Amino acid sequence: MKEVIGTQKSSLAKQKSHWETTLSSKPDMFGELQSACASIAVDLFKKEGVSDILELGGGQGRDTMFFAKSGFQVQVIDYSPSGVVEIKEKAASLGLSHLITAKCHDIRNPLPFKNDSLDACYSHMLYCMALTTSELEFLSKEVRRVLKPGGLNIYTVRHTGDADYAVGTHHGEDMYQAGGFIVHFFSEDKVRHLAEGFKIVEIDEFEEGALPRKLFRVTLRKE
Repeated sequence: MKEVIGTQKSSLAKQKSHWETTLSSKPDMFGELQSACASIAVDLFKKEGVSDILELGGGQGRDTMFFAKSGFQVQVIDYSPSGVVEIKEKAASLGLSHLITAKCHDIRNPLPFKNDSLDACYSHMLYCMALTTSELEFLSKEVRRVLKPGGLNIYTVRHTGDADYAVGTHHGEDMYQAGGFIVHFFSEDKVRHLAEGFKIVEIDEFEEGALPRKLFRVTLRKE
């Protein structure tokens, strides 16, 4: 059992270098336009009177730029140094540096923000990366810690109804690798499990991309 766990940790750890290599070699890998989820989030954030957003896993900044253009102050973190550099460069070229603060950070460590300090948190596809359930539990608690009372947490994940679920190499739990990236697929039970300390506002199913990928968009409110 210890050997299996050690192999799993090694496989998950290698994902960081794979993401770094991929992002640095493919500028605008995900396109320049914001995701559909970001558009929906902005509408809700405006209705809620949100002024500052924590974005987890900003990638190359397509949603980050959209949030800033929409008038929000954005604190964005990603564990890829090249992704953070690209976000800063884009912010500077668009005249948005005063609205965007980008940091390199591994979300398996405590978030570098004070308790009850942010209006909202947003992450597109971060939760379904190569993170174990225990790491996701820790992240969920950290997000709750840094959000103000009543603050919103919106995230998206690929779910177990996706065509890629249970395809490729199994890396423990509901994590599978088909191609270079390991994906952690979510059941609705897992969404509800990770919502401890939050009120579930909505769990919405949607599709994205050519496969198409099947996802949950989860909206939570800090209680």
